[in-house]
Amino acid sequence: MEARLLRGLVLLAALTSLAASYRTTNFIVTAPSPRLAEKIGRAAEQYRRDLAIGWLGQEIPRWDSPCPISAQVAGHLGAGGATSFVFQNGQVGSWRMSIQGSELRILDSVLPHEVTHTIFATHFRQPLPRWADEGACTTVEHASERARHQKMLIQFLQTNRGISFSRMFGMKEYPPDVLPLYAQGFSLARYFIEQGGRRKFVKFVETGLRDGNWVAAVDRHYGYDNLAVLQNNWLGWVRSGSPALQPSPQPVASQQQPQVLLTAAGQRQRPEPNLIYRVGHEASKQSKAGPASPNSPPERSASNQWYPRGSRPAATERPATVVTSPPTPNRHQAVRQQPIQQPLQRVLR
Repeated sequence: MEARLLRGLVLLAALTSLAASYRTTNFIVTAPSPRLAEKIGRAAEQYRRDLAIGWLGQEIPRWDSPCPISAQVAGHLGAGGATSFVFQNGQVGSWRMSIQGSELRILDSVLPHEVTHTIFATHFRQPLPRWADEGACTTVEHASERARHQKMLIQFLQTNRGISFSRMFGMKEYPPDVLPLYAQGFSLARYFIEQGGRRKFVKFVETGLRDGNWVAAVDRHYGYDNLAVLQNNWLGWVRSGSPALQPSPQPVASQQQPQVLLTAAGQRQRPEPNLIYRVGHEASKQSKAGPASPNSPPERSASNQWYPRGSRPAATERPATVVTSPPTPNRHQAVRQQPIQQPLQRVLR
């Protein structure tokens, strides 16, 4: 009996020693070791300061209560994170952040991504469109992670998993097929930031949030007449390799022919604007048969050659570390790609 009790006490002491805490001004970090807890806490504070200055031009105020960070650090864990907070009466609080991955990926990608979510929440005091929030947060990750999203973007656009801008700009919830949203949101956020910097992007989001008129916000800040023109120009930029842009380029006139990304059978005009689709063997055969009527909606072939706005094939891929859990009311949650919790958005009124 005493031997079992002794073994239990030893086990309890061992488990307790596996976690350590470190407190900073705005964060309380729980990590596997004191060294990691301190390193993550210091990095979180540095990112909070530097990224706020980069996005907003100034630091954000100290929070009334610190944000707890729960860190699981191991080389075999997929890099991911989830940050939740509550908006109430124009204020934001009840922070909660969970991060996981290797030490390197946590420090150079997951942590800056999640801290950027807290900066946006503190500044805007309301949920952002999913593409803008996740896309902008992905732009601060390590170059290797950004390259991975760029590679996935090309694959998604070539395999009928792209999202039309007319649909993406209205998304307030994460779609079932979440990975294309991250890749496409990252690319579009970068496209805007390349044209005017981070602060201009923040002003653009402020304008769109004011009345929900994103078409007017795009026109005012970036000079594109509508989302179809923006989408066509963005597709052309992606097709050319997403090169660095000069600030405030002149958009191509709205009457230009739409561009098709990475085609094997040549370019072909889309049957209606605001569609992202690929051209392949089936599209080539249909092209020879003659163009579709401009007044009729596009038809999807058995191979899902394209999909119209508001319709998409069932998702066949999910982030590797998603764990479904019952939704928690009144809590907004922002999640890095490969989330460790199911995304949800709630605002306490």
